Amino acid sequence: MDTVSLDHEQPASAGYAVEYGSGKTELRGAWPPAFTLAVADERSLERILKEDAYSAALGFIRGDYSISGDLVAAMRLKQRYSGRTFLHALWTLAVKFAPGRLETWFQSRSRAARNIRFHYDISNDFYGAFLDSRRVYSAGCFDNPSWSLEQAQEARLEGICRDLDLRPGERFLDVGCGWGGLLMHAAERHGVCATGCTLSHRQWEFADSAIGARRLRSHAAAWEVDYRDISGEFDKISSIGMFEHVGRRRLGNYFRKIHSLLKPGGRFLNSGITRPQPVHDDPQTWFLLKRVFPGGELAHLSDVVREAEGAGFGVVEIRSHRLDYARTCREWVERLRQNGDVCRNLVGDETYRTWLLYLSASALSFETGQTGVFSLLMTKGATAG
Repeated sequence: MDTVSLDHEQPASAGYAVEYGSGKTELRGAWPPAFTLAVADERSLERILKEDAYSAALGFIRGDYSISGDLVAAMRLKQRYSGRTFLHALWTLAVKFAPGRLETWFQSRSRAARNIRFHYDISNDFYGAFLDSRRVYSAGCFDNPSWSLEQAQEARLEGICRDLDLRPGERFLDVGCGWGGLLMHAAERHGVCATGCTLSHRQWEFADSAIGARRLRSHAAAWEVDYRDISGEFDKISSIGMFEHVGRRRLGNYFRKIHSLLKPGGRFLNSGITRPQPVHDDPQTWFLLKRVFPGGELAHLSDVVREAEGAGFGVVEIRSHRLDYARTCREWVERLRQNGDVCRNLVGDETYRTWLLYLSASALSFETGQTGVFSLLMTKGATAG
């Protein structure tokens, strides 16, 4: 195999290798390379490096090229090469005026359910192949850098319960409960009467079955229902990684609904992904809307605080989980790759590659601050005692 060193072309921190279909290998930057990019020929390499992020992502999903090693480092390299070309501007404009963006103003219950099921209903076993045993699909808490993903997610669940000051017998609602990890943790460890809602049929099936298997039906229940259709009053409410599906211009209605469900003096913990004020939609957004999260939209932190306070909440604490989420996404990518054959059999190669790409790009986005994730601890009226 021929090897050509091109150390001068990349800084030491960006060392990588290129493998061509001819068998030739080029080393670029420092040794050892962080990743290896396998392409057909030199022309393919130049196209991948220079084309817009959306087109490059489609090429990866189709299998036009492959990446071994550190996928996040590969995303970082692509980000450096991607200039603001005409095609970049065209995709950005397409995102802004896409029909799906009408959802930022209005979203029917049926459309909301379709969007959620597109992402979450592909396979419970697929998610089980890269999430922790509780299937927690949000940032872990790596207070100890040596913790495993399992330990980090247990610490995060306990941290949520502690922030909410959950007490035995209280009525607790988890909006967007996923596979029920927080529900069951709160019921088992803190003795609350826990209720959760999700629009994903497969998430509901898993959560309901797990609640039964753990003999928690007297203390926990998962509902397949839109949060807008829930009634009653709860002592404490959480929403973890859900409001990204709500839409920036519907945040006011979202917070008013949660406010109406919370008893006076109750606590509400809202946690989700945000974007910094200067960051706007781009070709990567188009990729996410088309391939991963239809209907999704990230708000600015200032929008979240303004709408929450406008609905009547008092903000007690704001906490960032950005670097924890970056580490969590890297852990998920590693687990995906370790279980690659299983994942391909469950969802097919294209979906597997899509999730690899999306989670790697998410890790980079959190690491560089292009996206953030914050939890807001709030109260309704007087502070909970």
